[in-house]
Amino acid sequence: MSTFAVSYTAARTLTAGSADTAPPGPGEVEIQPAYVGICGTDLHIFHGHMDARVKTPAVLGHEMSGRVLRVGPGVRAWQPGDAVTVMPLRWDGTCPACRRGHQHVCQNLDFIGIDSPGAMQLRWTVPAETLVALPPGLPLDEAALVEPTAVAVHDVARAQVTDGEKVVVVGGGPVGVLIALVARAAGADVRVVELSSSRRRMAGGLGLTAWDPVADDVPALVSAWTEDAGADVAFEVSGAAAGVTTAVDVLAVRGRLCQVAIHPVPREVNLHRFFWREITLVGARLYDRDDFEKAVALVADGTIPVKSLISSVVPLTEATAAFEALEGRADVMKILLDCSAAAAGGAE
Repeated sequence: MSTFAVSYTAARTLTAGSADTAPPGPGEVEIQPAYVGICGTDLHIFHGHMDARVKTPAVLGHEMSGRVLRVGPGVRAWQPGDAVTVMPLRWDGTCPACRRGHQHVCQNLDFIGIDSPGAMQLRWTVPAETLVALPPGLPLDEAALVEPTAVAVHDVARAQVTDGEKVVVVGGGPVGVLIALVARAAGADVRVVELSSSRRRMAGGLGLTAWDPVADDVPALVSAWTEDAGADVAFEVSGAAAGVTTAVDVLAVRGRLCQVAIHPVPREVNLHRFFWREITLVGARLYDRDDFEKAVALVADGTIPVKSLISSVVPLTEATAAFEALEGRADVMKILLDCSAAAAGGAE
């Protein structure tokens, strides 16, 4: 069997055509993806930066929403037509991390959409255990942002953000804004630090205060805002060396730094400040089932207004143009690929 898919085949090359697919086997479900989001990791793959890991041709896509088409033998919890998203993690259950209860960071993790075929196709078979139900009435375009929202939920939980704390988010891209919104929903007072004027305007439109790290003296602003104490929590989401410095410099005594961004090279860190202020550093990667289900609830009830983050929706057949639009375009936040438009155009 085959289906229409968009595959990464080489640096800056996406190929639209047929890809092998199989009917759902025992414990599996076949999904018809509706919308697929493009994230920063997808861009890293597109640029060829992950060729040592990704086997070509690779069908990308792990931020998605869709409906169940068919269920395999033994699947009882799902029926054709069910609206779903996918928590795209498959762990081995036997490695030391899994044995300690940390399956989401399995040492042999299969991240579906990176290590195995993803959602940029018209028919997609996945393990039934990866499905997460979507409530009636949640638009499927908005539901495609559940996965990055789950990232933000996990990050805020890792940083142990509590009501009334002062939080600085360094980096106002899609994940940074989602972290700011989830932290605000947890009762925190939040500031965003972002170079792009368009992204600062977007954050402002969501009721977030955003500062320019070039024009503004961010440490001085934080000092005034916190009465010289410093921020309780900082999230480093920029992926830049300057962002690391800012995130460390704004923290209070016993503040917590949550490292979210993927840094391609090691960065210098002011460890003296960690010593002097007893700062805690925590890493945050991916999510677990509880994070995903909380993200569904936050998106569904409008607490996290993800619609505002969707810059455009284009047919799956125009995936290359969508990837190119995201390159270096600070005025673009999230682009969704519309799989139903591709199917309607006869791509199947």
